[in-house]
Amino acid sequence: MPVNLLGAADIRALAAELDVTPTKKLGQNFVVDANTVRKIVTVAGVTAGETVVEVGPGLGSLTLAVLETGANVLAVEIDHRLAARLPETAAARGVPDGALTVLDADALRITELPGEPTVLVANLPYNVSVPVLLHFLESFPFLRRGVVMVQAEVGERLAAPPGSKIYGAPSAKAAWYGPWRLAGTVSRQVFWPVPNVDSVLVSFTRDAAARGDDDERRRTFAIVDAAFQQRRKMLRQALSGVLGGASAEASTVLEAAGVEPTARGEELSIADFQRIAAAAARAAG
Repeated sequence: MPVNLLGAADIRALAAELDVTPTKKLGQNFVVDANTVRKIVTVAGVTAGETVVEVGPGLGSLTLAVLETGANVLAVEIDHRLAARLPETAAARGVPDGALTVLDADALRITELPGEPTVLVANLPYNVSVPVLLHFLESFPFLRRGVVMVQAEVGERLAAPPGSKIYGAPSAKAAWYGPWRLAGTVSRQVFWPVPNVDSVLVSFTRDAAARGDDDERRRTFAIVDAAFQQRRKMLRQALSGVLGGASAEASTVLEAAGVEPTARGEELSIADFQRIAAAAARAAG
């Protein structure tokens, strides 16, 4: 039996049944276009037999598109009503038993993912998109790749290279895990309600080998946070608080890492930040 996707009328009917009024707080702009959710699945390269984790499935538009491929889905949904209804929707639309598992949970607090999914897909709201992505990449090393739909501002920043105007702490931290790229634009008209901002698809692939262990990551991220706390400051000033307390001490560590003390955080790659963190650790003994 083929899986039948949801259309705009289906979405509105489900929302009315559950008395769901889309809220900005939860980022509930539901996708009502089948072509869009299929595009996400195609960009993610989802194939039959894979296990995919979806964050924030909502009423199930993207969920069904993933299940249509023959993949299994682990859906993490914070809204209790939506979490309870999703299995019924899936069953009524031709999804085979056992293909969908729903976790009624906050994605930012979850610490286990049964089945060790290798692919992440999501339609994420502005206020939690970066924290959710970084939490999942940090917590679940078995995630190898993914595609997320986010506000254009967020997606562009995640994929920004060093030296660009929008490169910042999220860009550097995301790059710790592997490369990110913009993978397409999304029309405002595919959402209900229609948002007043543009959206994009952004994809990532985790590096085959980990860049470093958790201690290295934490030390590096502390350097990243300090470097971008006050944008456009020279590193010897921006990092003085975490590299000895004064510009002179910070300059010594930066030079040991092969980084110019007069450089700015916006110019540095994640590898540069990692070298600074390593040099700081050596200096601390």
